[in-house]
Amino acid sequence: MDNVTKSTPARVLIHDPTLRDGHHAVRHQLDADQLRAYAAAADAAGVPVVEVGHGNGLGASSLQIGRALLSDTDMLTVVREALTHSRMGVFMAPGWGTSDDLRGAVALGADVVRVAAHCTESDVTERHLGVVRDLGADAHGVLLMSHMASPDQLAQQCGLLVQFGALAVGIFDSAGHYLPADVTERIAAITAAVDVPVIFHGHNNLSLAVANSLAAIRAGATIIDATARGFGAGAGNTQLEVLVAVLERMGHATGINLRGVLAAAEIAGERLMKAPPVIDSVSLVSGLVGVFSGFKQPVLDSAHRNSVDPLDLFFALGDRQVVAGQEDLIDDVARQLQEA
Repeated sequence: MDNVTKSTPARVLIHDPTLRDGHHAVRHQLDADQLRAYAAAADAAGVPVVEVGHGNGLGASSLQIGRALLSDTDMLTVVREALTHSRMGVFMAPGWGTSDDLRGAVALGADVVRVAAHCTESDVTERHLGVVRDLGADAHGVLLMSHMASPDQLAQQCGLLVQFGALAVGIFDSAGHYLPADVTERIAAITAAVDVPVIFHGHNNLSLAVANSLAAIRAGATIIDATARGFGAGAGNTQLEVLVAVLERMGHATGINLRGVLAAAEIAGERLMKAPPVIDSVSLVSGLVGVFSGFKQPVLDSAHRNSVDPLDLFFALGDRQVVAGQEDLIDDVARQLQEA
């Protein structure tokens, strides 16, 4: 008899930011009916967490990075009413959002709160993670633009997030820059350093979001972000319905009904977006040079205004290692290219 026992594949918790990251693709202009329709469909499919908000999170609606059609309060209220089983998630980056935004979100029914920081600056989350814990919501700490830090640095930063009160920690491939081996190395380092669930959030600029998510799972991540039809910034996110189908084939339990999530994807395709995200030349170069995927529309707008090639503008921004929050640099760099 074979004495080798096959282990049961780990359960994977899917976190769905379609109604938050997807906002980048439509200039933050989703209306109440669109939010309600998708949230109800995701809830019916058994999606565990449905995240909602401006693309850059609580408090981010602004002239600098785009005014949302609805206020944070209106968005959260609509989605909370549509969810009967799924938990509601929100995202906040200190500097855009405040502790008051966190209190307001939890009062409106947010169950899971992601507090985000640039990959080497987890110290800015300490106060806000403490607020979330005091409010009784699940506090997650996540690191943005994580390709800009080494595996050891990310492990150290995630360790600090846990010290600050995060119940789960992880990394965002904000630029869609990773190869699977990059993800494996980083997630393995993080899982070895912390004793809480580890998160991975992928973007599809190099057509590797699903592959990178699977690499993360194999390396020990148990919370994976994915959006319907990949709806999200730039070339989009890990595609939710594809990920669920692949995980089902691999034997990983997600608790999500495949037919239900396919129906939700149809609603997303019909109601939320003019067309599914594609890997066009601009998105590809954004991922290649490691520039935040959410810069796609601002870069296209600036390139048009300044009569420069958007590819040249992305290469120049990559050389300067710009990060989210530095949108005001896009026009400056475009004008420099135009003058040159």
